[in-house]
This record gives sequence, structure tokens and C-alpha cells, in this order.
Amino acid sequence: MATPKRPLSPFMIGPYYRPQITSMMSILHRATGVALAVGSLVLAAWLVAAAGSAEAHAAFMACLASVPGKVALFGFSACLVYHFLNGIRHLFWDAGHGYEIPKVYASGYAVLVLSVLLTAALWWFALGGAA
Repeated sequence: MATPKRPLSPFMIGPYYRPQITSMMSILHRATGVALAVGSLVLAAWLVAAAGSAEAHAAFMACLASVPGKVALFGFSACLVYHFLNGIRHLFWDAGHGYEIPKVYASGYAVLVLSVLLTAALWWFALGGAA
């Protein structure tokens, strides 16, 4: 009996499966986790520079104050906010709540919107918008 040609994995987004918010948010959750792991190395480097000399700390802060540094910090903060909110969503699922498809989609869109709003608020306060 011949085996029909079919995809080997449900994660083959593209020619076999239509991207959905659930699959895209799962991939994004994993990617933001990796970005946070890399960002934690930068945080550790900042702590080493802060514990070292004043010159090392000033050089590190100058690097972070540059345009690429600010873009990296913005990306790290956006990843942190998204990963945190989506983690809370997963905790609700672990408790057995929100498995219905309308609730899954509503919570997904809520995480996306809140991620944008909270990241924008964080940077507004960080750049002195509330002063």
C-alpha cells in the first residue's frame, strides 16, 4: 500500500498550512525567548562593566546610547513585554481556561495590542515623557 504524499509536520507554514494567529504567536513566543536569552548576555556584560572601571561603564553606556544600541534595547524591551504577556496567557491555558477558539483568538489579539501599548508606554516613560 502506497503512502500518500503529505506534509511531515504541522509546523510547515507556507505551502501546506495557512498561517494562523495561534501558530504565528507560538513561533514568536519561542523567538522572543531566544532574543531574551541573548539580551541577558548583554545585561550580564553591562553588570560586568558597571562592576569594573568607570571608563568601561561609560564606554558600555555610550554603546547603548547609540542608534543601534537604542534599537537593540527597544527590541529587547518589546520581546520582554510580549513574552511576559503571552506567558500569562499560557498560564491561563495551563489552568484550563480559554481553550475555546474565540477566546484563543481574543486573547491572542489582546496580547498583541497590549504588547504594543505597554512597550510604547515603557519607552515614553524611559525617554522622559512623564517628566
